[in-house]
Amino acid sequence: QVQLVESGGGLVQPGGSLRLTCVASGSTAGIYGMAWYRQAPGKQRELVALIRVDSSTNYADSVKGRFAISRNRARNTWYLQMNTLKPEDTAVYYCDAQAHRDYWGRGTQVTVSS
Repeated sequence: QVQLVESGGGLVQPGGSLRLTCVASGSTAGIYGMAWYRQAPGKQRELVALIRVDSSTNYADSVKGRFAISRNRARNTWYLQMNTLKPEDTAVYYCDAQAHRDYWGRGTQVTVSS
């Protein structure tokens, strides 16, 4: 089993920045990839960014050039640096650990508003 805890969400003005953190515990040796998803009210959960075991990354078109996913494998920690935030980035952000199955955190709220 893998447990994930996200943190770092909050209220930020448009154009601001936040860094989300996901800490994994438990059977972390089997994790081969980590992703961040988000879900806005009334919308489906969507992939924001992912990082694979070889450190290759993918981003949603809507966040390319603004968000960056990174990790500290030694600390079983993943990050999502979010810059130049827009109101449409408002959502609950979830981290997803990809192992023999997917594991999910409970999410952290990000609200971009003036």
